[in-house]
Amino acid sequence: MDAKQDIECKNLTLSMKLMGEHIINMSHELDITGPKKMIEDIMGADNIFLMGAGRSGLVGKAFAMRLMHLGYSVYVVGESTTPAVKENDVVIAISGSGETRSVADLGKIAKDIGSTLVTVTSNEDSTLGNLSDTVVEVPGRTKTQSGEYLERHMRGEYDHLTPLGTSFEISTMVFMDAVIAELIHITGTSEAELKSRHTTLE
Repeated sequence: MDAKQDIECKNLTLSMKLMGEHIINMSHELDITGPKKMIEDIMGADNIFLMGAGRSGLVGKAFAMRLMHLGYSVYVVGESTTPAVKENDVVIAISGSGETRSVADLGKIAKDIGSTLVTVTSNEDSTLGNLSDTVVEVPGRTKTQSGEYLERHMRGEYDHLTPLGTSFEISTMVFMDAVIAELIHITGTSEAELKSRHTTLE
């Protein structure tokens, strides 16, 4: 690409608009049953474990950090200091397809141990979805968007704006932060308490 080429950033702003509209539509269409159960699972757990592959795993790490700020005992699966999962623990899996093999295999292990498995996915009827005690369905595309979006996507108009699992990952990140907001409200945790647990070694 010519370094001097004019960059208008039309795709940049359109992509942001599409993702913003998706989040708003999702908030209207979200089945609140799964999130309520997920929050109950978190609040009743001895320890909480987050797992996911790729960018979904990064979303899980961000959520784990916020749970730590709230005072929960939380770990990320795969880190060298993560302890063994036990029966009274909650394992939260993040997978758009619900079929990510490495995560699904770990989900089976979590269930064999007797811990509670929570899955955040776009595909409730999946390996992870069917294994789980609690499922939160976060759509990669909401019902409101599906018609026009898919039509234009198939024509190649939008295929570069939200590549691969971007819609699911961004939506899940926003959803997880919203769960934190709900937990802050329920527990009455102050901003000062959150800051007191923030790392000092940066």
